[in-house]
This record gives sequence, structure tokens and C-alpha cells, in this order.
Amino acid sequence: MRISKITDVPTIPSVSKRNYISNEQLQREFDYWRAENILRKMHSKGLISEVEFTKIIALNRRSFSPMYAQIMSDKP
Repeated sequence: MRISKITDVPTIPSVSKRNYISNEQLQREFDYWRAENILRKMHSKGLISEVEFTKIIALNRRSFSPMYAQIMSDKP
């Protein structure tokens, strides 16, 4: 049996600093998705029109400021 000493230790890439979400941001995200879910149900039942639905979604994105609002389409 031959035993070798390990001399080259592989380098582990450093983990970048993580961006943690605050409780406030998480709550806004939850509230936004909950509001959107209710709107989709109202729209599917014919309680609001397509135009109203689109306007309300846009207002909710400004009000709740979900994390990915910048990359979301203007048309739901």
C-alpha cells in the first residue's frame, strides 16, 4: 500500500455575497401575487373586463413593487 501526501489543495471559488430578502419585501411579494390571483379569478368569471384587468395589474405592480416588476410584461 502506498500513501501519498496531498500537496495541491483545490481552490474553492468564493461564494458571492447573497442578497437576502427582507420581511417587508417578502410580504409585498406575497400580497402582490395574492392580489393577482384574485384578479385572474375575477377576470375568468367575467366580473371585470380585459381592459380593467390590465389596468389593475399595472396599478398593483406600482403599489406592491414586486421584485421582478421591471422585467414583467405590460400585458399579463
